[in-house]
Amino acid sequence: MVERKTIGSLEKVSFPEFNIKDVVAKIDTGAYTGALHCTRIFEEETKEGIVLHFSPFDHPEKVKTTDKFYTKHVKSSNGGREKRYVIDTEIVIDGVAYPILLSLADRSGMKWPVLVGRRFMRTHNLLVDVKRRNK
Repeated sequence: MVERKTIGSLEKVSFPEFNIKDVVAKIDTGAYTGALHCTRIFEEETKEGIVLHFSPFDHPEKVKTTDKFYTKHVKSSNGGREKRYVIDTEIVIDGVAYPILLSLADRSGMKWPVLVGRRFMRTHNLLVDVKRRNK
C-alpha cells in the first residue's frame, strides 16, 4: 500500500524559485489545477522566441521571466472561462519539495494568494484533513 501524507486545508508553503517563504495556501479539492497570485503578466517576443513576464505576490519590483509556459482556458471561481498562463515550478509543503503546475492569476480579490488543486494532491498521494490548518 502506498504511504499517503496528510495535509491541512490551509498550509504554509514556500516557492524557492521566487524566494518566497511561508505563504498561506488554500488546499482546494474542488479546484482541478492550482493558481498563484501574480500581477503584470504579459508575453514578449524576443530574438529567442516568446517569453512570459510576471510579478509574483504583488511585488512589481520582482519580475520573473520564463520561456517554459503554456496557456489554457480555466473555469474561474465566478463560473466564467478565462485564458491563463501555466508555469511549472516547485512548492515546499511541510519541508518537502514537490514539482507543481500553477496557473497565474490576479487573486488580489481572493482571501488566499495560492490555491492548490486536486490534480497536485492526486499526483503526490496527499490527503486533506479539513480540520487541520497549518498556517
